[in-house]
Amino acid sequence: MTQLDVLYRFGIPPSESATLAMAKVREVYGVRRMDLDEAKKTVRVEYDASRLTEPVIHQLLRRAGLDIVETMPMFVTPPLPEPVTAT
Repeated sequence: MTQLDVLYRFGIPPSESATLAMAKVREVYGVRRMDLDEAKKTVRVEYDASRLTEPVIHQLLRRAGLDIVETMPMFVTPPLPEPVTAT
């Protein structure tokens, strides 16, 4: 089993019917966990990559009614430090 996470940002908060449909996405074999953060407007899905792919997860959420705007990076690399110049 290969566990992967994907993070999406959504535009319009999910309606009640979309929230109920997203609960059914959790029942899909291979979806391990789903976290919705309304304050940050993100949804994070942990899934088994040996069963599902990221495009399938994206399609499941879109069909549930979630307004996905973009796929977010899971980690942000810190900026490189400024080079030190000798004086």
